[in-house]
Amino acid sequence: MNKLDLVAAVADGTDLSRAKAGEVVDALFGAISGALKKKEEVRLVGFGTFVAAVRKASTGRNPRTGEEMAIPESTTVRFKAGKGLKDAVG
Repeated sequence: MNKLDLVAAVADGTDLSRAKAGEVVDALFGAISGALKKKEEVRLVGFGTFVAAVRKASTGRNPRTGEEMAIPESTTVRFKAGKGLKDAVG
């Protein structure tokens, strides 16, 4: 499923037009992104939790040359599925 499929599913499941459903989906993604940018946890009960996590700097190897290289610290997003989602997927 891609974003257009998600918008279509929201429009079909509600009384909204596809354009309005697209705005809703964009607003939802924006709210989640904004909270994660502020290092806040986004907990959707029954669905799951999004958390911004910091990956420490490390040393890796270039697979082509075998040369060591520094991998800088980075921020990533982690998702932990909630019970409702786990049960739905089976």
